[in-house]
Amino acid sequence: MLNTSSDPEKKKPSSQSSRNSTENADSGGTKRRPGPMEVLRTARTQLAELTGMVAESVSSFEQTEDGWTLEIEVLELTRVPDTMSLLASYQVECDPQGELLGYKRVRRYERGRADQKAGGR
Repeated sequence: MLNTSSDPEKKKPSSQSSRNSTENADSGGTKRRPGPMEVLRTARTQLAELTGMVAESVSSFEQTEDGWTLEIEVLELTRVPDTMSLLASYQVECDPQGELLGYKRVRRYERGRADQKAGGR
């Protein structure tokens, strides 16, 4: 929302991201790189907030040159019995600080079904 107030103090942006970068700064003023567990927790939380679905587990996690790549298992549809519930794997990209940049669903499956191997029975 655009602030049209003539008061200069009210025109200053007060975004959550600027507060987070200050909180993550060390005493030298540079950003502290988060550890793997912090990235995992942050990515799961952000994906759950964006999709509105429960992030159940992280099945893949890798540090890349551009940040982090994760695969997170999400409960998409609860069914009875639970083995028929629908889960999905989401590929999640995060920046070096662990903030979510994007995600996409790469697989959808029933909880009680094993992956099919190519050429398998």
